[in-house]
Amino acid sequence: MSQSPSDKTIEEETHAQQTHLLKSINSTIVIRQIPSQGIAFQLWPAAATLVSLLDRHRRREPTPLSSLFTSRPRLLELGSGTGLVGIAAAALLGASVTVTDLPDVLPNLRFNAAANAAVVELQGGAVEVAALSWGDERQMEAIVGGGDYDVIVGSDVVYHEHLYEPLIQTLRYFLLGSERKIVFLMAHLKRWKKESAFFKKAKRLFDVEVIYTDSPSDGSRLGVCVYTIVRRGL
Repeated sequence: MSQSPSDKTIEEETHAQQTHLLKSINSTIVIRQIPSQGIAFQLWPAAATLVSLLDRHRRREPTPLSSLFTSRPRLLELGSGTGLVGIAAAALLGASVTVTDLPDVLPNLRFNAAANAAVVELQGGAVEVAALSWGDERQMEAIVGGGDYDVIVGSDVVYHEHLYEPLIQTLRYFLLGSERKIVFLMAHLKRWKKESAFFKKAKRLFDVEVIYTDSPSDGSRLGVCVYTIVRRGL
């Protein structure tokens, strides 16, 4: 099979692989990063915080996630990047996870999903890769073709200011378009004051709650916060 131009480009780039031990299942997942290709090809602090919480949840430690997940849940990840959170969630929860991002990010996302498929499948999980440009109704309709998701996840997705509104539109589609209560579980590290514009918009439409705050990492003033965003009145 011939390679696409994007696959060939990735092969020519310098890769950085990072391993993540999932203590609760005594397994390691490996994530390929390609920093020279942009921010979607790198790991960010909020992803590590969310994976750590999921790992603790699997160990049945007290966490704010205890009431969120059913047995074998169906998850959707927005702005998956390298896919760390979605792949880890599939393994830790035995979940069926759809990881999504822009088309140019998908080759590396597929690579990481395939590289960790054995670990995920051993735990009864599955990972599917799909393109999703926030606010694209056609793509969103295609993604929900198999039914509603139980939980939507995202980490460090509030980043580029011009994407705040498309992200809000995407949340409106998934959270307000279902009769069921669907939770958006979002890990976020605050970087700029301008981010408040996203949260102001979100609070006009949804109930937004901080359910966990991580300790600041070395050199950081603030820790990662984990939010739940749900339709009002549920």
